[in-house]
Amino acid sequence: MRAWPRRVSDAVADMVFPPGCVACGRRIAAHGALCASCWPNVRFLAEPLCPVYGTPFTADLGAGAVSARAIADPPPWDRSRSAVVYDGAARRFVLSLKFQDRQDQAGWMADWMARAAPDLLADASVIVPVPLHWRRFFLRRFNQSALLAHALAKKTGKRFIPEALARIKPTVTQRGLTRDERNTNVARAFAVPEARRIDVEGRRVLLIDDVFTTGATLAASAKALRKAGASGVDCLTFALVLKPDV
Repeated sequence: MRAWPRRVSDAVADMVFPPGCVACGRRIAAHGALCASCWPNVRFLAEPLCPVYGTPFTADLGAGAVSARAIADPPPWDRSRSAVVYDGAARRFVLSLKFQDRQDQAGWMADWMARAAPDLLADASVIVPVPLHWRRFFLRRFNQSALLAHALAKKTGKRFIPEALARIKPTVTQRGLTRDERNTNVARAFAVPEARRIDVEGRRVLLIDDVFTTGATLAASAKALRKAGASGVDCLTFALVLKPDV
């Protein structure tokens, strides 16, 4: 009986705002889904993957296999996953969330992320988004990574701590920078505030961002969390750029 008001509300909402394909807008059966025409144009990431960087293998290399990059350039996090490849419709989803104020997309984007990394979510003690510097937050009015992290926390019941990590140094946009330039740009840009160390120390942190490009921002964030005593750090993003030299 308690559920029927919600079902009525959802039915009315669907009548007023019928569900449409998240890529093209064509009417479909449920919100946050793709139509049959757009589905093949989104590249979902699935096993076999490198457990460290979340990049796909061309063949199953067996349990425990990691990518050459993970061996040559081990990152400060433990595991990373992404839901989709950053191209086509997926790229439009990210850009519209970030720059066109499509905050309504965060819920279903988080659903896709949750399906991509059930093990990371199960192991997480807390969920922490990559923060914006206060100046950028003032201009944008919201942090897209925090929206995704909050939606994941609501879905899983995990503790959401947006203040656990702070961007203490303003940085230029990462777009157009090489990997080395990105690393320099975000070096020492993040820290765990002293008052928030208790939320991180001894806990396994799931770090959330919208896009994994070179991993520079995630690496700088993970280093700050490790320095504050996190027992482990995993990363989860909506999209993964499959051009490691971008």
